[in-house]
Amino acid sequence: MRAANNWEAYRVLDTSDGEKLEVWNGVTLIRPDPQVLWKTEKNQKLWQRADACYHRSSSGGGKWEFHAKLPEQWELPYQNLDLVFKIRPTGFKHTGLFPEQAVNWDFMDHLIRNVGRKISVLNLFAYTGGATLACAHAGAEVCHVDASKGMVQWARENAGLSGLQDKPIRWIVDDCEKFTLREIRRGRRYDAIIMDPPSYGRGPGGEVWKLENCIYDLVQNCVNVLSDNPVFFAINSYTTGLSPSVMGYILDCLLTRKFGGHVYFDEIGLPVEQSGMCLPCGSTAVWCSQDAEGLFYGRT
Repeated sequence: MRAANNWEAYRVLDTSDGEKLEVWNGVTLIRPDPQVLWKTEKNQKLWQRADACYHRSSSGGGKWEFHAKLPEQWELPYQNLDLVFKIRPTGFKHTGLFPEQAVNWDFMDHLIRNVGRKISVLNLFAYTGGATLACAHAGAEVCHVDASKGMVQWARENAGLSGLQDKPIRWIVDDCEKFTLREIRRGRRYDAIIMDPPSYGRGPGGEVWKLENCIYDLVQNCVNVLSDNPVFFAINSYTTGLSPSVMGYILDCLLTRKFGGHVYFDEIGLPVEQSGMCLPCGSTAVWCSQDAEGLFYGRT
C-alpha cells in the first residue's frame, strides 16, 4: 500500500466500528467509512473532542451533527506541494477533498518536473481539482473536466487559494465520455491522462453507468486521445470489488502493448495515529512510459 504520509494539517487520529476520526486543519470530524470493519476500543478522550459527526440514515443519506460552531468553510494546506484547498462539510459525508490522493499528487509532481519536457494533462472526473493543481504546480498544461458546474467552480477557487489561477488550466463542465470523444474528433492530444470515475451513476437519458461494465471501453477511448509519446495514465477507483490488479491489467492490455513502458498498481491509504496501521482508501493503477519509469517512486 502507498500511504499519503506527507500531510501536516490533516490527520487520521483513530478508526473503529465503521467510523474514522479526522483532524482537518484544527477541525475534528467523525465520518463513516465502509472499510472500518474492526471494533477496537475507542479512546474516549479523542472521540469526544469531535466538532462534528456525520450520521448515516437507515433510509439512505444522512446528516451532520455539529457539537461546535464551525465556519461555513475553511482552508486546508498541503504544504508538501504548496497547495491550499477549501474544505466544507457537504451532504453524504464529504468535505470536498480526498486526502489519500495526496500520494498520487506527489508522484505526478515529481514525474512532471523530471520528465524533461513540457507535457499536457487531461484530468477526467476531476472533482475539486487536487490532481489538476498538482500537475499545474509542477509545470504541466492541464485540461480539467467534470460534469458538475459546482465542482469545477470549487476547483477554480482552490486554484486561486493555491496561487495557480494564472496557470494554463482549461476548466470544462461536460460529460467526460462525450468530451473525450469530441477531443478525438478535433484531433487534440494529451501526454498524460488522469481519471477518477464514479462507481455508479445515471446519464441524462437515464442510462445506467456502472464502473465494472464501462471502465474498459472508457480507457480504450482515452487511449485515442493520447499523443504519440505519452508519459503516464492513472486510474483511481473507490469501487468495492474492483481490485488494483484488474485496473492494472486493463492498462497493460491497452497501453503497454502499444507504447511499451510499465504498469504499477496498489491500494492507497492514510496512516492512523492511534494504531500505527494504514487505513485502505481505494486504489490506483498507473501506466508509465519507458522514459518515466524510473520517476515513479513508491511503485510496487
